[in-house]
Amino acid sequence: MPKIRWGARALVLLALAGACTRKTVSFSSGADQAPAVAVADSLTHTADSLAGKPSLSTARRVALSKAEDKAAKDKEKEAQRKPSKKKKIFLGERIRRGFAKSGAKGRNQVIEVFYYLKYFQQPNPRAPARYYYDAQKHKIFKAAAGELDPSAKVLHGPYKKLQNNKVLETGFYALGTKHLRWERYDKNGTLLSKTHFEMGFPRDANITYYDAGRTMLQEVVPYVNGKLEGDYARFTATGQREWTGQFENGRRVGVWTNYWPVKKNFRHYEYQYPESGYDPEITEPELLKEFTRNGVEVYDKEKKLDKRGEPEPAPTAPGRPPARGRVLPKRAQSR
Repeated sequence: MPKIRWGARALVLLALAGACTRKTVSFSSGADQAPAVAVADSLTHTADSLAGKPSLSTARRVALSKAEDKAAKDKEKEAQRKPSKKKKIFLGERIRRGFAKSGAKGRNQVIEVFYYLKYFQQPNPRAPARYYYDAQKHKIFKAAAGELDPSAKVLHGPYKKLQNNKVLETGFYALGTKHLRWERYDKNGTLLSKTHFEMGFPRDANITYYDAGRTMLQEVVPYVNGKLEGDYARFTATGQREWTGQFENGRRVGVWTNYWPVKKNFRHYEYQYPESGYDPEITEPELLKEFTRNGVEVYDKEKKLDKRGEPEPAPTAPGRPPARGRVLPKRAQSR
């Protein structure tokens, strides 16, 4: 009897072991595939699905269609792509970058890095000085009186001048005028001057007006640390330019221009002062050019032209050649 009891216990243990054995599910294309699909299908419809869509677990990916799988891959590739370059904008205006080189090649060459308006805008005609880039001459110019040609590249954005990889001048332009802080350095990197501008007008300038409402500009006298420094301008009571020039270290430098008091802002005289405010001061400037009221050049020192004192030709109607006398045939003349 004891032997029979132990045999029965052994049979019971074997039966329990067989019941606990995990059945292997095959994912091959054979007859065992149906249970696997059923299991996967049950997993794709669990309660954690959102709006009827399966989660991104490994089991749910089995039920994803080819279209959904492709869409997911395309979205991942799109996220990995480099973002497009941002548009260059300064003070709300689209700008482009430019370069200008001057002087001898090598270490002594001066390089200017600047930006200009992508779409042309006319600068403020009352600003003391206006700046633009001439793409044909590859040079930055200070505009004379009058409106700029639409082909001009009006400076707008950061500006930097370098020589031998050393910064000589930095600042900002806004619609063709100097703006914000401007700094100048010597070749050793020593700061020479620091000036603040507001759309072309020096912050510390002495500005006077003809009227109490401060709408009719009369004169702009620039100061930096109590010393004359920067662009000077004077206007007539009718709003026309009368004088433009520049101060440096309290002295007149460069070319100073006087204008006729007419609407077209024709130049009258151009005088040359020393190039630097640190050069020896002169008592009388040198006359460079002279023009008539109608804009005709009668004197040019560089061209050795001097027609001063000669009668000015009578102005002609625009677009028409000068009138010519009718030439009669010889027979008519003999009569």
